[in-house]
Amino acid sequence: MSIWWSLHLRREAASVPLARRFLLGTMETAGVDPDISFDLSVALSEACANAVEHGGDRTVLGEPGDSGTGRPSADSGQYRVTAYLDGEKCRIEVSDSGPGFPARRALRPAAHSPQADAESGRGLDLIQQLSDHVQFGNRPGHGAVVSFDKVLKWREGALLTV
Repeated sequence: MSIWWSLHLRREAASVPLARRFLLGTMETAGVDPDISFDLSVALSEACANAVEHGGDRTVLGEPGDSGTGRPSADSGQYRVTAYLDGEKCRIEVSDSGPGFPARRALRPAAHSPQADAESGRGLDLIQQLSDHVQFGNRPGHGAVVSFDKVLKWREGALLTV
């Protein structure tokens, strides 16, 4: 048995705890170990917070002959969270419609840590620390995507087991 769900959320701060509670409820019902659930929920909160803060600044080009100013993308006010619980692993993906990651972030190795006084990037590094595998990438013309996996541990008598 497996579970998957997808949420389309507004880029508003209130959406972050909503996504987190949805994930925690799913994992509790399925019987995932609470420590694993907590790690994934913190990582999800960080990914969602990034989508809310950075995920909608992309603009689309206007008609030929326009002044070139562009307009906000139709989906710039939203982001998507998708979670898959299947056997031994949970995979979570958060995608937005913003400008995407700078090239150096998308290609940066996971072993790098930001300096203590860095203004940004700490949330992404926290996601790396709480997950077993992480990918940061850009979807050309569609924004950023963060996906992360974690091997699951199950409580005794869990509904969804390997």
